[in-house]
Amino acid sequence: MKIGAQLYTVRELCRTVDDFAETLKRVADIGYKTVQVSGRPCDFTAEWLKEQLDKNGLECVLTHSAAARFTDELEQVIREHDVFSCKYMGLGACLFNDENEADGGYRNFVDTFTPLAKKMKENGKFFMYHNHDHEFKKLDGKLIIERLAEDFPADCVGFTLDTFWVQAGGGDPAQWLERLSGRVPCIHLKDYSYGRKMAVIGEGNMNFERIIEKAEAAGTKYMLVEQDNCNGEDPLDCLRRSYQNLRAMGFQ
Repeated sequence: MKIGAQLYTVRELCRTVDDFAETLKRVADIGYKTVQVSGRPCDFTAEWLKEQLDKNGLECVLTHSAAARFTDELEQVIREHDVFSCKYMGLGACLFNDENEADGGYRNFVDTFTPLAKKMKENGKFFMYHNHDHEFKKLDGKLIIERLAEDFPADCVGFTLDTFWVQAGGGDPAQWLERLSGRVPCIHLKDYSYGRKMAVIGEGNMNFERIIEKAEAAGTKYMLVEQDNCNGEDPLDCLRRSYQNLRAMGFQ
């Protein structure tokens, strides 16, 4: 397994293309070789991103895009990912509430994204769904994450399991890695500390030895470090300490 940086952590440092370029360099200087690009913190092209990744010896292994880009511009999004050779195309969040909602409900989400995921697979891509704690609510007596795993085809929909949000939802990240085995090629490593705070990997309270053991058994390829909230600390320093702590565990 490889460790990488989820660039959402440093989103405030990427407001212009010049800042984004400098941040990619600084992430690479820490030692990361793989990254995830989430959304568009600034206006850049796929060609520009490829150039910057190549320049810094980085590989983008996963992205997050807005739902509207998948529903309205899927062919364009696929072409962009071809430019910088990225297989995994993710959705960062989807908040649905009730099966009977006319717009935005659970069934509408599944019915909309199943054919899109199949189209991605036909074009050599793989759709990844990222959880928060919302998916650990029950819908008609069953956890939403369970329903997602059952209702989406396993051969074209995976899960970017987020360790912090599983814990926040009352779940056990290691157990869910077992349950989603074979469908978690990319995961988000995010530590959890007292007061529901996000922490540097190894500086919180999560059992990463067990989590990483289960991730490896589940077929995870990329463990992407993410810290949405750095609690006033420098996000690049947080990424550096997480990297160093994971290296000390034997990963690179």
